[in-house]
Amino acid sequence: MAARKAAVLGSPIAHSLSPALHRAAYARLGLDGWSYQAIECDEAGLPGWLAGCGPQWAGLSLTMPLKRTVLPLLDRADPVAAATGGANTVVFRDGARLGYNTDVAGLVAALAGAGLDRAPAGALVLGGGATACSALAALAELGLRQVAVAVRDPARAAGLLAAASRLAMSVELCPFGKETGAELLISTVPAGAANPYAERLRGIAHPPRIVVDVVYHPWPTPLATAASQAGSVAVSGFELLLQQAARQVELMTGRTPPVQAMRDAGLAELARRAG
Repeated sequence: MAARKAAVLGSPIAHSLSPALHRAAYARLGLDGWSYQAIECDEAGLPGWLAGCGPQWAGLSLTMPLKRTVLPLLDRADPVAAATGGANTVVFRDGARLGYNTDVAGLVAALAGAGLDRAPAGALVLGGGATACSALAALAELGLRQVAVAVRDPARAAGLLAAASRLAMSVELCPFGKETGAELLISTVPAGAANPYAERLRGIAHPPRIVVDVVYHPWPTPLATAASQAGSVAVSGFELLLQQAARQVELMTGRTPPVQAMRDAGLAELARRAG
């Protein structure tokens, strides 16, 4: 396969683990000459970056704050990206920009790895941003139609509510700090923001069966520690990142992603940073 270029764009981006994951995949797949880099890019810079991607480019991974910004810049978006209102992946094919949301498939795979492959008996999502919209879509894929979402500012939840409507889901917006009586808790908020829920999990009589924290460094987070101590299965954001990156590799290369090689490389990079 001819050498191609790919990258992850976002701001800030220096912390991204995506280069370690994608480069490991290219190495295992024997894609000599393929490159993957992290590029600092804000919303204002995205149109120019896309315009400058010539035929040597295979695709782009997108992180904050670009997942929603990219939609009007695409030639076509897959149904999941359209429903969630955000794309984290751009694939260049036959001169067209194709947008995908692999966060949803990544979360479904991460939950399956934690033993959940059906609709949970209730779910509470923390946060109302693009990742929370992907969490709604993943829960819809598992068959859940009603979800509680804890937000700090309901006035900023318009995008989330619009995504819920497109997904035919019923969302109960509740104050941040709501009791965690659901089987599944998914935190999509930044590091430290979920600490009030870590306090609630300590000594709780009926903790969630599974707690997902999209933060992966440093790990474990206070929420994950409290979840494990309460008897819940704690799922790291690393597993979500890994699974969505594997789907990106598949979309960009057309090859089966080497998930274990990617996991090993990502964990080694996290260990290096912690060292």
